[in-house]
Amino acid sequence: MSPSVQQVLALILFLPWFTILVSLFWLHPREPRDRARRLFDLASIAVALVAFVLVVRWAHGHAAPTGTAGNIWRQVLATISGYAVFLAAMVAAWFARRSWLRRRASGG
Repeated sequence: MSPSVQQVLALILFLPWFTILVSLFWLHPREPRDRARRLFDLASIAVALVAFVLVVRWAHGHAAPTGTAGNIWRQVLATISGYAVFLAAMVAAWFARRSWLRRRASGG
């Protein structure tokens, strides 16, 4: 397998799951759906994806093949690390958005 495909394999494999998570993040809560909310959501999704790509590239480049596992360890570490960072970024964005929307609703 070519090195460039190895670098994006985690994203290719997680793309369906990321699509589901991003869709849920985008759709809930349904209101308010104004421009500020859409910009916040798009920025949050972009930050999560960029963080995912950066961590996957870092982990793939820094993982040392171990024992009989060989090069598969690079893929495992990159995938686990990237998914954890993507999920952490989305959860942080969800809490930040929830807090922001509550402050807006209360007039603060």
